[in-house]
Amino acid sequence: MSCTVALSNSPVFSPSRVPVPASLRCKVSSSSSSSSPETLTLTHSPSKTSASPSSPSSPLRILRLQKPPPSNLIRASNTDCSTSMVLKRKRPTRLDLPVASMSFGNFPVTPAGVADLVDVEGDGYSVCCKRGRKGAMEDRHSAMVNLKGDYKQGVFGIFDGHGGVKAAEFSAENLNKNIMNELGKTTDDKIEAAVKNGYLKTDTEFLSQEVRGGSCCVTALIQKGNLVVSNAGDCRAVVSRGGLAEALTSDHRPSRKDEKDRIEASGGYVDCCHGVWRIQGSLAVSRGIGDQYLKQWVTAEPETKILELNPELEFLVLASDGLWDTVSNQEAVDIARPLCTGISTQQPLSACRKLIDLSVSRGSLDDISVMIIQLGQFC
Repeated sequence: MSCTVALSNSPVFSPSRVPVPASLRCKVSSSSSSSSPETLTLTHSPSKTSASPSSPSSPLRILRLQKPPPSNLIRASNTDCSTSMVLKRKRPTRLDLPVASMSFGNFPVTPAGVADLVDVEGDGYSVCCKRGRKGAMEDRHSAMVNLKGDYKQGVFGIFDGHGGVKAAEFSAENLNKNIMNELGKTTDDKIEAAVKNGYLKTDTEFLSQEVRGGSCCVTALIQKGNLVVSNAGDCRAVVSRGGLAEALTSDHRPSRKDEKDRIEASGGYVDCCHGVWRIQGSLAVSRGIGDQYLKQWVTAEPETKILELNPELEFLVLASDGLWDTVSNQEAVDIARPLCTGISTQQPLSACRKLIDLSVSRGSLDDISVMIIQLGQFC
């Protein structure tokens, strides 16, 4: 095998920069008794023209380097070096690569039965849920209407899971039922306590299953002319009061001073990493259902607000933080109101979709769930 080196006599490759003797020959030592490896042969082919070696117009001088075949080639014939050889390349060793999940944190794959987009239009409410681009769909919702045969009563909820979908699923199936059971045990003047007990009972039941993960919750109970809104976590409720947005809940995050003080008073710590405040350097919400390993600091106790229904309260928006991280309260009301009030055929489901589309267009990667409740139908 040979390789060719071209040395130009131009000023760039002048002999003064690359000094090469006029003649250079190295013989191959091929004695069979010698155990040393073959040496390279460097052959200088002088120019066939009379031009000066330093002249820029002189042709290239050719040097041929003879070298043995690479170590990864097998010589097929045992003939003299001057004869042609047939070379075969060795097959590389087979690599066995382990199969591993490509999703961060090894979150469970979205079950086949869960759609990426869920649309529901019910009696007095509409909801739309869209799967984000981070992983499995972890949002859930629930709605119970015509309670005890009264079409003016209902209970609704949005649930945003983290660390898996189990807590959100459990909350969607049980929280509203537990709230209604607690209401049946108490008087009308203790509604707030009944809702609190419903949250705490749901939390206790979920923790007893020893399943990982947690869920933020926001619920709305409509009963006997009252609107009872509660939340634990960063799901939010916003009401349209004559076109003005009014937040009925406050997000439970470690950055809130009262939440930070509560966590630190119970022996925990709150720190900020990459602009996000977290409990024990882990969870970015301070209340919710589940989260067994942080339960000392993450309480399921909700905050509750009670309003009396009146015609000024037009509609209620319940949504996960996938919406509120990119859409303000007033923007949500401004977009939904033309489709929910002042028209003969109201289109709250279209309003839910428009809000989700806006959030996605602004770069939201999270799951997004939006529920709109037409309060006028419950007055």
